[in-house]
Amino acid sequence: MKFNYGKIFLLGFGFFGVSVIWSVYNAFVPLFLESRFGLSPVWIGFFMTLDNIAALLIQPPVGAWSDRLRTPLGRRIPFILIGAPVGAIVFGFIPLVQVLPLFVACTTTLLLSMAFWRTPVVALMPDVTPSQFRSQANGIINFMGGIGAIIAFLVGGMLYDIDPAYPFWLGSGLVILAAVLVFIFIKEPKEYEASGVKPNLFTSLREVLQDKDKSALRLFLAIFAWFVGYNAIEAFFSLYTVNHLKLAESDASRLLGHLSILFVLSAFGAGFIGSRLGRRVTISAGLIVLGSMIASIYLLPAETLITQLATLPVLGTVRVVSLFLMGSGFAWALININSLPMVVDMVENARTGTFTGLYYLFSTLAAIAGPNINGWIVELSGRDYSVVMLVAPFFMLIALLLMWGVRRGEAQLAA
Repeated sequence: MKFNYGKIFLLGFGFFGVSVIWSVYNAFVPLFLESRFGLSPVWIGFFMTLDNIAALLIQPPVGAWSDRLRTPLGRRIPFILIGAPVGAIVFGFIPLVQVLPLFVACTTTLLLSMAFWRTPVVALMPDVTPSQFRSQANGIINFMGGIGAIIAFLVGGMLYDIDPAYPFWLGSGLVILAAVLVFIFIKEPKEYEASGVKPNLFTSLREVLQDKDKSALRLFLAIFAWFVGYNAIEAFFSLYTVNHLKLAESDASRLLGHLSILFVLSAFGAGFIGSRLGRRVTISAGLIVLGSMIASIYLLPAETLITQLATLPVLGTVRVVSLFLMGSGFAWALININSLPMVVDMVENARTGTFTGLYYLFSTLAAIAGPNINGWIVELSGRDYSVVMLVAPFFMLIALLLMWGVRRGEAQLAA
């Protein structure tokens, strides 16, 4: 098996589609919940986890199922061909719905369909990439995902000012395009590595818990911790921008776009840094930088954060807070690019889908916990949305301590 940059770029379109959908969702759905349905921060935090609760039940077992599946199209592609079109269609209806129960039905259907194909499309990367190149490959895939986020935040912000439905319709079209490109250009391996252990989610989870080395358990707990901090900020950033920084609703997506741009620009480099310095060291450095950036945002007054520094092409208005968000984007690349390769290199190739599912099990648990934790903290603080920037560094510190005990998951040289 050889490393093919072109194939990985094309595979990245799958993650591109996923990123567009969830970036638009996280940027604008909280605004609908507050302005259209009048929900409190606690209920908004809970609502933003409903999709993740469903994902918790779907993504891990689907990953194990895809390891066992054998079809003429492969073991991953069938999930993409079913989940992507359904998700794209229902996503286009979300901004049109004016009744809360129907709104919940649309968002739940979106999650069910997106969860059905997310793990298989991500598991395709180790399927077609040798171990020693997986950090670089994950950098390329996340580069494509970052491009999707930039389009969602920056273009979506402009479209939102014209009509709130337009960003959602853009996302629907792009996810269909992404699925078609993956189907046409990515050919799965025809032969699969045999495993002494039948791919099974619960067997693998028990193996992680009983492993004397505890490296996998520490890594999964660290993944949980850093996603608790990061997802909580992402879920409440729009409301933080409007209520604490006193900026327009569309400014929130543009500011998140600044983070996404640096994530994209850092994606390639983060993969190469991970392959040179080691994945554990690279992730640890990212946790230190990210925690420092978010803590600085909390400590600085709103008047300083919103100070305009420049107006640039693509970026638009660059403010002081943009600099810290850009630093966060770089740090998030160091963490995110190297974590999935660490996970899949703890197990043989026959079970990469199962361990990718475990990765999403812990990250999804974090996506459930993060918004709820911060929703209650915001409510108890008298709806001071700046406190979401205080909790994240605490969880980054926990993740850093856990990473010090990880001893496996580095790149394996080809035999």
